[in-house]
Amino acid sequence: MPQIKLPDGSEKRFEQPVTVHDVAESIGAGLAKAALAGEVDGRIVDTSHTIDGDTTLRIITSRDEEGVEILRHSTAHLMAQAVKRLYPETQVTIGPVIEDGFYYDFAREEPFTPEDLQAIEQEMNRIVSEDIPVEREVMSRDKAIEFFRKQGEEYKARIIEDIPADEELSLYRQGDFIDLCRGPHIPSTGKSGAFKLTKLAGAYWRGNSDNEMLQRIYGTAWPSKKELKQYLHRLEEAERRDHRKVGRQLGLFQFQEEAPGAVFWHPRGWTLFRSLINFVRQRQEQAGYVEVNTPDVMDRRLWEISGHWQNYREHMFSTKTEDDRVFALKPMNCPGSVSLYKQGLKSYRDLPIRMAEFGKVHRYEPSGALHGLMRVRHFTQDDAHIYCTEEQMEEECRKVIELNLSVYRDFGFDDVRLKFADRPESRIGDDSTWDKLESALKGALDSMGLEYTYNQGEGAFYGPKIEFVLRDAIGRDWQCGTLQADLNLPERFDATYRSADGGEKRPVMLHRALLGSLERFTGILLEHHGGILPPWLAPVQAVVMNITDAQADYAAEVVKILSDQGFRAESDLRNEKIGYKIRERTLEKIPYLLVIGDRERENRQVAVRCLNGEDLGAMDIQAFAELLRDKVSSRAS
Repeated sequence: MPQIKLPDGSEKRFEQPVTVHDVAESIGAGLAKAALAGEVDGRIVDTSHTIDGDTTLRIITSRDEEGVEILRHSTAHLMAQAVKRLYPETQVTIGPVIEDGFYYDFAREEPFTPEDLQAIEQEMNRIVSEDIPVEREVMSRDKAIEFFRKQGEEYKARIIEDIPADEELSLYRQGDFIDLCRGPHIPSTGKSGAFKLTKLAGAYWRGNSDNEMLQRIYGTAWPSKKELKQYLHRLEEAERRDHRKVGRQLGLFQFQEEAPGAVFWHPRGWTLFRSLINFVRQRQEQAGYVEVNTPDVMDRRLWEISGHWQNYREHMFSTKTEDDRVFALKPMNCPGSVSLYKQGLKSYRDLPIRMAEFGKVHRYEPSGALHGLMRVRHFTQDDAHIYCTEEQMEEECRKVIELNLSVYRDFGFDDVRLKFADRPESRIGDDSTWDKLESALKGALDSMGLEYTYNQGEGAFYGPKIEFVLRDAIGRDWQCGTLQADLNLPERFDATYRSADGGEKRPVMLHRALLGSLERFTGILLEHHGGILPPWLAPVQAVVMNITDAQADYAAEVVKILSDQGFRAESDLRNEKIGYKIRERTLEKIPYLLVIGDRERENRQVAVRCLNGEDLGAMDIQAFAELLRDKVSSRAS
């Protein structure tokens, strides 16, 4: 007589063993129809799973995060079945869920074409209409190897050979298609959501370039057609806003094969980059930070003390000198900062010390992972390290959180998600130290009444952290700022301060980044704003354009007046029609276009046009300067 406890606290009793589907049906026909899986005592199972004892149960539908993941994984199997129906000679390998979708790798001599994708998608829809039951089977490892070899699926057999001999395997069958999988899966193909195959790519077997090349088909899957349509619209918007395209259009930066993963900044791009630094620098100074700078290249011994050599070596660039000393380009700024802290005696009266650095760091990223400004090897971090007492730690965390959220609002990010990441499996320091650090970070969040989610086991190897995730204008999430609490690095570097009772104590080291990588944040900004940066950030805030040569001298004078007041202004004195100039400068996303004809020159005015096409009419130079100053000072768009 199973007694089943449901999430709302209610209980259901049954006279005999029941399946997850049976329980859902006893609650209501609508829930039974929507059920994709169940969570039994914390384990996700199929709706066909039998419950024969007392347990807790949660019915999973497409409204649940786990339900969406099950839909996507099931759609990968659906695609593989369609491929096998259309191209029987093809071998299937692996088909995992990824963000917003799935992929499956296939071994096939003839390359897939875009037309093939359309045919596969049509076949997938036919399989959905057939509403084929999806059934779980259990098989021994050796029998599974024999089964797949008979099916001609050599890759599946090779995967299974790496599994321990005494392990039972689960397989999922839908009609004439069967695949190795842990599951769970949707109950039948008819419960598939809305899907679309998106692209083709190459992929090496098991990710090793020494192995054979396979063909990868990507797809996306959503619970409803409406959600699929919204996602495809976001993809179109993302393509339109792509920072690499915008960067070329606005003449901001370039990349070259001679320096993979490093940015060549053009004058306007460097102006934007310096604007970010200057803004962060001003906010940090107001918050009581001092700015420092540390070397880019340091001896291996420093990285061994910090633990980076043991935990991060594969991402570091290093070299050996003629005297056999090993040096590394810094991947992080922390060891340099703590080295500065150790210079001279520190008293409890000196704390907190807030030490900021715009440090150039270098990290090895595989060539295939590089992506414009978003994933580079050489970048600038707006790092800061705060040295404080344990008693000051929670208050300092609150100040960092307040500063970060305020800065993001100024950049136009009002939707910020906070994630708390606790101790990872691979870490330094004892559990009591981690307890203190995790308590302080969570205490700061709780005392501020802020909502946050858990990233279990995702902390840094030296301490827990809070991640600041910005949601952009088209609904994408970007993890930018971080706050990490650390007692381990001060221990490893023997950093101390003189306490009130005259003894020596370890300071807490808070690692803080506002924007993270400034290069990456520039890319995020460009995509968030679609290249139309607010006036205070725009590399060029105003362009002065003459109609004929007769106004050239006055146009140059206007540029000088504005530049002398700290505005970023340029002139366009080319012998072109004014309509052409306006169109071209509009494509460059210049916030204000100032047109000068004979009337404006005679009245010492400018005719002001906004980027959005609004005509503000003629105004004197100082009036426009005041308008621009208001826009810049208020961070208005």
